[in-house]
Amino acid sequence: MASQSVFRRGSDEVAPNSLDIARDTFTWLVTGPHLVSLNGRLFPGLPDRYIPLDEVRDRLLARRCPQATRDAVWAHLVLRSRTEGATWTVAAVGVALPALTSVAATLSDRFAGDPADVHAEVLRGFLTALSTIDLRPPRIMLRLRWAAYRSGYDALAEALAGPTPVAQGFRSTPPHTPWGHPDLVLARAVADGVLTQTEAALIGATRLEEVPVADWAAQHQTGEWAAYKTRKRAELRLAAYLRDGAAETDPTDPLTDQVATSVALARPVAPTRDLLRSSLSVSVAEAESGQKVQGRVSKTNAKSGVQGCGTHPRSARPSEVPQCA
Repeated sequence: MASQSVFRRGSDEVAPNSLDIARDTFTWLVTGPHLVSLNGRLFPGLPDRYIPLDEVRDRLLARRCPQATRDAVWAHLVLRSRTEGATWTVAAVGVALPALTSVAATLSDRFAGDPADVHAEVLRGFLTALSTIDLRPPRIMLRLRWAAYRSGYDALAEALAGPTPVAQGFRSTPPHTPWGHPDLVLARAVADGVLTQTEAALIGATRLEEVPVADWAAQHQTGEWAAYKTRKRAELRLAAYLRDGAAETDPTDPLTDQVATSVALARPVAPTRDLLRSSLSVSVAEAESGQKVQGRVSKTNAKSGVQGCGTHPRSARPSEVPQCA
């Protein structure tokens, strides 16, 4: 899923949403001469009188309220909502508003878009569960709350997974394929023969996972400077491959990326030691044939790789020098 940045709205810009409307409607039920109330005699732990619904809500929220009392009241509210609807559905929503408001606030806290849709889905999930929830197991309200949370979470996940609108001509747009997740880019490069499995693993570990080159070289029983030179050459080929692919790939073809990824992930993996020996032998062959690599092999050179940065290598040991000569 893609991340969204924090976006705070001023109090004068907040428009009423579904939970605000539900709160205002519930307020009408508990004000005026004809209050909607419950008969406290029917529920153990409540006063022996008719109790307005807003007071019922406050009593259910109290820590000292027994779970049996909460379940008895919620079973009553759910049954009246199913049989009478209208007023008692609003009453059930009003009594549940503290929980629904908390769920909606949690889900939309760091959502840059309009939270009204998320709030509406929270309320919809609660109302759906209100008509289907099993009243026999305990903790009815807790299960109603989780139904509301799941509904709002699904709406949030769908919104975050959607493309971010970008005004054409005013700002940069995301690049087309073959760009994408770095692991898949490396996998496609291996599938196309641009990199070996070892070279892709070396780039992924030292560039993306921030594993020191010296540690990687020690784990794979090769010289540190040989690993640096191998990565240097591999990254130059990868950069050229990405430039050429970006120019040749049809961005309107939705299957291009899927096919390339499937082929890359289906390619059998060769043993790491054999691939490393093959990769290093190419470097030795290039040196013996007199081919010259442009630029110094430096960890600080501005053109030293895809990301242009690296960690400081340890001083090369004498036994390792011939491997990268």
